[in-house]
Amino acid sequence: MLKKIIAPFLGFGLLASPVLAKEPAAKVKDADPALWVVKDDDTTIYLFGTFHALTPDLGWFDDAVREAFDKSDKAVFELDSSDTATIQAAARRHGFSKGPQPFTAKMSAKDKAAYDAAMAKLGLPPTAFDRLKPWLAAVTLTTLSAQKAGFDPQQGAEATLIDAARKAGKKIGTLETAEEQLGFFDALTETQQIELLNQAVEEVEKPSDTLNRMITYWSEGKPDALGKLINEELLETPGLAKTILFDRNERWAKQIKAMLDTPGTVFVAVGAGHLAGPNDVQDDLAKLGVKAVRVQYD
Repeated sequence: MLKKIIAPFLGFGLLASPVLAKEPAAKVKDADPALWVVKDDDTTIYLFGTFHALTPDLGWFDDAVREAFDKSDKAVFELDSSDTATIQAAARRHGFSKGPQPFTAKMSAKDKAAYDAAMAKLGLPPTAFDRLKPWLAAVTLTTLSAQKAGFDPQQGAEATLIDAARKAGKKIGTLETAEEQLGFFDALTETQQIELLNQAVEEVEKPSDTLNRMITYWSEGKPDALGKLINEELLETPGLAKTILFDRNERWAKQIKAMLDTPGTVFVAVGAGHLAGPNDVQDDLAKLGVKAVRVQYD
């Protein structure tokens, strides 16, 4: 389940991790991710779902997505994932444990053995994350596993869009701070955090299976299928779903509605999971009397 949380919801860079060398793709696959638009008389807001890490063979930043981005005066993201110093500082504040024992001391013998095997598979000593809280160990393990499978944060939608916005001289805004975003994970109980870690360990054995399915739905512009895939397991943990997904969707919808008070064109890019499935940002906008319309393109 953890990949279903990390990949389509969050846009942060975490602790320094090895970045895979970029290899030229033999053939670029055309991708047409979903795009929505919100309008009033003098303001246009585009809504686009992202993935933090992608493979280099996807051609998605073109057609209607590129046109909407180029028209925009401002680009708004969950947070500025290029500000790694701020993000890593927040990760140290929220993700490092001050307890006398590492979290591994609280794992069952079976779970600890599986954890040690997963770490070995990634070329890491079993004590590498001992200073971390379980949630940060889980996220880092998942990130490294995805990178090993060929999913590169430098190829991710956030990195591409933020770089393009800076080069174009666009204003850049954020919906959250790194403190807020990482604080959502830190607020989970230790039991919930260890459960996330156990799920991350299971996924090391097949790191690309879930991500490939999710990114296929995203590339084909099928947010309903993506939402179903995400929610089928996420909703089994309602507390986590509320914290990571639903509460944030509601807050962001209010922020997006407020953007309509300022004339201009804005490109809003958030994790694709926030724009897919029931109670997504579009549903919360509708509750506020704001209609998001799907942009049709091939």
